[in-house]
Order: sequence, then C-alpha cells, then structure tokens
Amino acid sequence: MNYKLFPLIITIFITHISFTQNIELNTGSGSFEIKGIGNHQNDSITIFYHKPINFSRSSEILLVVPGAGRNGDDYRDSWIETSEKYGVLIISPSYPEKEYNYGDYHLGGIVKDLNLSKGVSFKKGTNQVHIDENVIEFNINKNKEDWIFNDFDRIFKLVKKATKSKQRKYDMFGHSAGGQILHRFSLFYPNSRANRILASNAGTYTFPDFNTNFPFGIMNVGIQKKQLKKSVKKKLVLFLGELDNDSEARGRMLRSETADKQGTNRFDRGKNFYKFSEELSKNHGMKFNWKLELVTNVGHDQKKMAEAAAEYLYGK
Repeated sequence: MNYKLFPLIITIFITHISFTQNIELNTGSGSFEIKGIGNHQNDSITIFYHKPINFSRSSEILLVVPGAGRNGDDYRDSWIETSEKYGVLIISPSYPEKEYNYGDYHLGGIVKDLNLSKGVSFKKGTNQVHIDENVIEFNINKNKEDWIFNDFDRIFKLVKKATKSKQRKYDMFGHSAGGQILHRFSLFYPNSRANRILASNAGTYTFPDFNTNFPFGIMNVGIQKKQLKKSVKKKLVLFLGELDNDSEARGRMLRSETADKQGTNRFDRGKNFYKFSEELSKNHGMKFNWKLELVTNVGHDQKKMAEAAAEYLYGK
C-alpha cells in the first residue's frame, strides 16, 4: 500500500460517511446533527426541523438560514404555524460561531485567514460597525469544498431520503446574515437544487461587479460571465422590509467606504443590488429571473419577514 496516499483515502472515506448518514425525522419539532465538510469535517452542525402532522411525500420542503445569532431553533419556530397550515417541512441549520466565523458563515467560506482584530470599531449607542478596509486582512479560499453552500443540497438530500420525499427541489429563506448567505449562494452556487430563494434584509451584498473585489464585488473570485449567466437565472427574490432603513436600530450594520457605496441602510442596499444586477444582465443579454419584493410596515424583524415570506411562497 502507498502510505503517502493514506491521508487522502481517510479524507475521502470521511466525506463519504457524511454523505451517507442516516437520519430520522419524527412528526413535530426536533433536531439532528451532521458533520461539516472540507476544513470543517471535525465540526458539527445542528439541524432543527418541524415535520407537520399532515406531511406527505409530496409536501414542499423549506430550508431556513438563520441570522448572525445562528439560532436555528428560533427561526424554525417562526415557521411552525406555516408548516402546519400548508404542510411544509421546515429545516434550519445552526452553524456554531466558534467553528464558523464571520468569513465562514456570512461570507460562505469564500475567504480564509480572516483577521478582524484590527480595523473594526463600534459606534457607541448605535448598531453600526465601522470597518477600515485598508487594515482588514484575508485571502480568497479557492477550495470550494470548504464553502458552506455545499451543505444545503446535502441537507436536503438527507431529509429527502429520511422522509421518502418526492420533491426534487427545495425552497429557501434567510434573514439578515442569512440573507447575505443566500444571495451569495445564488451567485456562487447556481447549480444547486434550490428552487425559490428568498434573501431577506441582508446587511451587505456581493454585487456581480467585475471591477470591485470580494466581498463587495466579484473581481478577485474567479466568477466568469458563463457562471453569472446561470446565477441570474435562479429564482432569487430580494425580500426587503421597507422600514429596514436609516431609522432601524436592530441588528449589526456594517459601514465601510465600499459598503456605503451600496447605500447607508439595508433597504437601500438591497434595492441598489437588484438594480445593478438587473442592468448588468440586460447589458450582457442575460435572462434575468431575480425579483424584488418590498414588505410594507416591517423593519429588521425575522418573524414578521417570515410571515410575509410564508404568504408569498405558499399562501398564493
């Protein structure tokens, strides 16, 4: 045996085990754990779920991505009423902050060696976090196996197998940091099995801008126009609360020179992201399937945004 290949064989074996894991989902609320992949193979992710009483093999499946609190149980709970009303299976992954830092979670693992010990300041009495882009250090992680985007299809496949579901695709909802993750998921992982992807009230965006570096653009991450053409064909919905504006004090609000070019509040940033993406697609002759949905009288509130999203996805 070639012992130099032994570490590689072990890695392949562990990855295979994580993909062939068997789980059981009982009626009602519960949870199960899976192992991470890539550089997170030693880390565990807790998946919270709610399986409605009227669940059938034809029931739709919704994956809910939490905000910065990583509180998948609370996000799951916000969808229980919808789950029982429409027979939708809810699954919500919780990524522990100790193992999945800002770069691994908010930015999807696209960056590595992220150093936030300098260049970050908090404005007293506000929710604003100021970033000095000239001081922050990180490298682009070109190993796509480390990106958490891989987990979403994997979780869906595990749940599909456990419930013997006939569904071939799944819906997604993410709020705040979850909204950041999902619009980047649409950009960087366009071949996923995700159907409708609702990115709600994200704090910052990665514009499909070939002249701006990540995380605010895509100049240095290797996305080509061929991939972008697939990305803008995804059913991404920018789901924005109209009160998530300059008056909103909930949630951390990242401010920096480049981030503020997107807008000075989440509502404006979301609208500008959509407008930029729509114009770029038109200029390059790309079919553009993204949508913009404005939710009146709601700010940075995941529960109220979830209620609106439930009506949008399943009420109609």
